[in-house]
Amino acid sequence: MSRTGQKPIAMSTGVTAMAGQGRLTVKGPKGELALELPATITVAVEGGQVKVARTDDQPQAKADHGTIRSIVANMVEGVTKGYVRELEMEGVGFKASVQGQRLEIALGYPAPVAYTIPDGVKVTVTDGTKLTVSGCDKQKVGDAAASIRSFFPAEPYKGKGLRYKGEYVRRKVGKTVA
Repeated sequence: MSRTGQKPIAMSTGVTAMAGQGRLTVKGPKGELALELPATITVAVEGGQVKVARTDDQPQAKADHGTIRSIVANMVEGVTKGYVRELEMEGVGFKASVQGQRLEIALGYPAPVAYTIPDGVKVTVTDGTKLTVSGCDKQKVGDAAASIRSFFPAEPYKGKGLRYKGEYVRRKVGKTVA
């Protein structure tokens, strides 16, 4: 048995969940999320708790059991508190700005890099070099932050580029001139 999958998920006040027809919908103060469930997994909402169970002991059902339970727990936390990823830019002339659903980043390339912000994700820029990616869907927030970071990951020689807040970039020594 999956030990993770057996644990019920407690819902805080203000969060409602509805399960039915292979679909789970969770609503809360930060938004609404939906999940299509595999045929081998059932979800029951009872008494302020969400319980995930599997229909049989097939290997795929066992694999899905704990995974779906973790995804549902992340959904409940996301509509309650939300998720935030912070990025920092380091480099001369590096700056970012948001216009509507479009993020423009100057990274030293001939033209600024444009990134379309996906639905359900909010990007804010402070001081021109600090980006905050937030939303209620953990996967969308993480994907958006990784996509933005991929435009110019921090390089090891001068440390220029985009990095997650608190990320350590191992520095290398450059070539010496004889």
